[in-house]
Amino acid sequence: MKLSEVKNILENVDNLRFELQNGSSVPTHFHVTEVGMITKNFIDCGGTVRSEKVVNFQLWNANDTDHRLEPQKLLNVISMSEKILGIEDSEIEVEYQTETIGKYGLDFNGETFVLTSKQTACLALDACGVLPTKVKVSLADLQATTTACCTPGGGCC
Repeated sequence: MKLSEVKNILENVDNLRFELQNGSSVPTHFHVTEVGMITKNFIDCGGTVRSEKVVNFQLWNANDTDHRLEPQKLLNVISMSEKILGIEDSEIEVEYQTETIGKYGLDFNGETFVLTSKQTACLALDACGVLPTKVKVSLADLQATTTACCTPGGGCC
């Protein structure tokens, strides 16, 4: 989800709620302690120089259960970040503490922002020698296909 999508949603919701993909809720007294732009410059295992930019939100649970972050307040922080830090309309990455600090993507289910799982991947499969995963096919399935096609009058020859 891009920053512009988050801003549009924030303009139209009354409550700001987050949950993990497994359905567990981020406590309602969370704070967004950071809004920033993270630039990652790196070289992949194939030797290609790459650069990624994400807008980062950091969620934090405090013992302060009396305060709630309102959508308008988060919009104000985002606006200030855009002006002062030059934040671009990039994909959102959310940092949130569970067993350790996790990095999540962001989605919206119509009521709640959902922290989605992120996966690592090789960006240079062709250069580093990792072979693509082979699709396993059952021989019984192959026979059924062959039999259906290659019968007298089946039209395969």
